[in-house]
Amino acid sequence: MIEISTDKSKLQIEVIHQFLTNSYWAKGRTVDDVKKTIEHCLCFGVYLEDKQIGFARIATDYTVFAYLMDVFISPEYRGKGYSKKLVQTIIENPELQSCTVWMLKTADAHGLYKQFGYTELKYPEKLMERLLK
Repeated sequence: MIEISTDKSKLQIEVIHQFLTNSYWAKGRTVDDVKKTIEHCLCFGVYLEDKQIGFARIATDYTVFAYLMDVFISPEYRGKGYSKKLVQTIIENPELQSCTVWMLKTADAHGLYKQFGYTELKYPEKLMERLLK
């Protein structure tokens, strides 16, 4: 049985960093970068027998906007429904219930997020971004 916790003291920074720095979206992210992102976000650790096997974080104002980022389940634990349980736990979090705008970016997990109400942008012409890398 997995445990999903928002207790930042339980997060295993080395596990999170190792995964993220090798991911397509966070390649090369430093340990200090990971620590800073954790400090400024609502984080969710996924644990199996006290070993961290997954992670996600939300950048949010806790009122209107929630941006889901850095979602992962370690490869050896995939296919067991853990990512679904993680996303469900996040969207049901009491601190986020007033948020009316939820966003994320993904290159390959559209099927997962569509199960939770995420869709393609309804008005893409209203969104802008500023990419520096």
